[in-house]
Amino acid sequence: MPRPSSKDRLLDAAAEVLLTEGAESLTLEAVARRAGVSKGGLFYHFRTKQALVAAMVERLTKAFDDALAAAGDRPGDYLRAYVAATIPERHTTSAAADRVTAALLAGVLVDPAGLEPLRERYSAWQARLADDGIDPAAATAVRLAVDGWWAARLLGLEAPGPELHERTRRYLMEAIDRAADD
Repeated sequence: MPRPSSKDRLLDAAAEVLLTEGAESLTLEAVARRAGVSKGGLFYHFRTKQALVAAMVERLTKAFDDALAAAGDRPGDYLRAYVAATIPERHTTSAAADRVTAALLAGVLVDPAGLEPLRERYSAWQARLADDGIDPAAATAVRLAVDGWWAARLLGLEAPGPELHERTRRYLMEAIDRAADD
């Protein structure tokens, strides 16, 4: 397995700072210290905290875009990929990626402009969902249900337990199939 790039190691260190110390502790100094690099080494990649947070948001959205790229071309396939990329098939406790995402969003709240790239990606995802070969209202309803579920998981707001998790996910996938058959 190849060693992560310096930039990825810094982004991982920033995620760890967010997870262990909270959004208020996300400073360039803390990230450099966590990554074991000099501030100069960090400044080579990220001149400001905003640039660091922007890179974290970019990495998050790229990973999601990569998962969506696997969608087929049948009606509803992009929406199925959206569900699959957001809600795991089997119930799990909060995954590390969920914790990083929640911490990152908390960090972005310090600088709301940092959410702009995510807003732009959501706009593109919604446009693609609306053009997925099924009723755009059905696609949007499923997307909003999935986004709400995702937020509930991230924020610890009583997400469904194991059995209900699997039944609810199956229900959403079956709703997509019904919409694709209409």
